[in-house]
Amino acid sequence: MKKYVCAIDQGTTSTRFIIFDKEGNIVGSDQLEHEQIYPESGWVEHDASEIWEKTQKVIIGGISKAQIKVKEIASVGITNQRETTVIWNKKTGKPYYNAIVWQDVRTSEMIKKISIENRESIKNKTGLPLNNYFSAIKIKWLLENIPGLKEDAKKGDALFGTIDSWLIWNLTGGVHVTDVTNASRTMLMNLKTLDWDEDLIKIFDIPLKLLPKIKSSSEIYGNVKGILESVPISGDLGDQQAALFGQTCFKAGEVKNTYGTGCFMLLNTGENPVFSSKGLLTTVAFKIGKEKAHYALEGSVAIAGALVQWLRDNMGIINKSSEVEKLAEKVKDNGGVYFVPAFSGLFAPYWRDDARGTLVGMTRYSNKNHIARASLEATTYQTKDVLEVMQEESNIKINQLKVDGGMVVNNLLMQFQSDILNIPVIKPKVIETTALGAAYASGLAVGFWKNKEELIKNWSQGKKWDPVMEKIKREGYYNKWKKAVEKSMNWL
Repeated sequence: MKKYVCAIDQGTTSTRFIIFDKEGNIVGSDQLEHEQIYPESGWVEHDASEIWEKTQKVIIGGISKAQIKVKEIASVGITNQRETTVIWNKKTGKPYYNAIVWQDVRTSEMIKKISIENRESIKNKTGLPLNNYFSAIKIKWLLENIPGLKEDAKKGDALFGTIDSWLIWNLTGGVHVTDVTNASRTMLMNLKTLDWDEDLIKIFDIPLKLLPKIKSSSEIYGNVKGILESVPISGDLGDQQAALFGQTCFKAGEVKNTYGTGCFMLLNTGENPVFSSKGLLTTVAFKIGKEKAHYALEGSVAIAGALVQWLRDNMGIINKSSEVEKLAEKVKDNGGVYFVPAFSGLFAPYWRDDARGTLVGMTRYSNKNHIARASLEATTYQTKDVLEVMQEESNIKINQLKVDGGMVVNNLLMQFQSDILNIPVIKPKVIETTALGAAYASGLAVGFWKNKEELIKNWSQGKKWDPVMEKIKREGYYNKWKKAVEKSMNWL
């Protein structure tokens, strides 16, 4: 009798392995951080081999902590940091270079050389603006800057993948696939055909042999060799789509916001893609087996929890991320301090690579407590930026917001979010929705769960925050935030 489904949650800062029972409860988990590599200003890299090594360790650790047997596991799903790009040699299994992380902006000059006509074609086919964020331009940089790589790619000896592909290839001993949600973030997949697009491949000059086969988000891709011997890998979703799935937002009009390294709001728009003209992304939400794909509008914020890490690691204001709430609570408000964390430029709805991190409103009265509070508030303002555009373009009134991710344990943050949006904010009982979504997709593929209705029954409310702030105060805060954003985009 199979009792459990597992998920590998490979994120920007750490890798987790989480084991779920049929009710969606966590029965065991393990987690390890990996190194953040910054070779130059604006460059962000990961060691893909380290990520694979840590993945193996957390699998072993998670099974040990749960005290279960591998034969009790029905399947495993994978969810991953999206857009992060790795290319490896299929004969040696070794990466040619570090993985280039989604936050990386080294390709800014390359982007400027792409014609207006091609930019329009990219947007129309992929639902994405031409930006450093996505994988295609990172692949192009690697092909043009790593000696011997272009030749190997043309011969078919080199393989590209987002981190899901890298892990599946290693776990199965050579299956080279990705799913539609991750493929939709490469800037190479046509949203309507759900396949690699010849015109896009030509624009970026990328050999087709380099690319993985595109699959649905829920089907058996292969069986694990080694650690989880013979367990099928049968779920694959980019992290934000996995969170949408884990929150059981299966119907058009349902929305969630994930507070992690970045902040990502996704609105399920149903079986037809809705294209944005105001800075939102059109993306694949999920595709279950042979069912039609569902699409989503997405608002992506680059820096959310990463700003708290910056306070810890770069500034030494806190020793642990959890301390930021205590500091912020020591002051009644932000003291007029606003922090726009445009460390990698600004994402939705601005898409300004040239924006820079900006701290404004400081006086002699300001202290680290105000900076801590301004750092938390920055996430809520950025979320409001996205939500307002999302409502406008979808013609859907958002009356409540389902939330998840590591930052939702912060009560001050969640209450302020509710106040700034003036709607209820609700977190589920199980907040690890990213891993849960991957587990759900995996379990559906092998019959562990019969259908999505079973999954909806698993969802239950953990906590709810209702708005209490007066309108004049809310509008005053937000107006000053908008002024701070203008400063970040006109800093020179």
